Amino acid sequence: MTRTNDFGQPVGAELVDWSAPDWPSAEGLTGDRVSLVPLDAEFHGPPLFEAFAAAPDSIWTYMSFGPFSEVGDLVVSLDGLNRIDGWLPYVVTVSEIPLGIASYLRIDPANGVLEIGSLVFSPELQRTAAATETLFLMIDHCFAIGYRRCEWKCDNLNAPSHAAALRLGFQHEGVFRQATHYKGRNRDTAWYAIVDQDWPMLRAAFQAWLNSDNFDEHGRQIRSLQSLRPAAIS
Repeated sequence: MTRTNDFGQPVGAELVDWSAPDWPSAEGLTGDRVSLVPLDAEFHGPPLFEAFAAAPDSIWTYMSFGPFSEVGDLVVSLDGLNRIDGWLPYVVTVSEIPLGIASYLRIDPANGVLEIGSLVFSPELQRTAAATETLFLMIDHCFAIGYRRCEWKCDNLNAPSHAAALRLGFQHEGVFRQATHYKGRNRDTAWYAIVDQDWPMLRAAFQAWLNSDNFDEHGRQIRSLQSLRPAAIS
């Protein structure tokens, strides 16, 4: 039922018992398969360079930085991520081996909003349960500490990122034309989001998907993440 004010105008739902959350964890996040640790450019740069070396340069097409032919150039770019206001970059590690990067972006505690992005996964991490757990940990932490909205944005031409957002349960909200530019070219930005009221049902689907019982002896999923979600939010 729509609320109205004293003038009969429709107004948004009242925020009950909500206060601005804390900054996301600077200590990192840990799951069953993966750990996210705060990015240290000098320490993590060389093993990340090695992990990314097996990937085609196309993994950098929709990133504002890369590709890299020298480890020092990667270190400089990683160090730059740590210097952006409102960002919190993590290194994704499996068995303590750095295999990718993932960040909280545009962290806005006052409004309870943050974004997940700047994702670069090595071939060893891509399309694995560890990769999905990485995003689960980040989304779950966002809502666990009191954020109301978790965003995902991508170049509107980036088909894999669109597919990933939808698989994870983000809802498409539209396209901002000519929102920004990078590498000398225009970017129309697609917006996706999960809000706090969506998360309990999505979270249950993630937990069911990540359960070891959902994988066969070859590590292949038995049920897809989308099939485990209620139809209303698929």
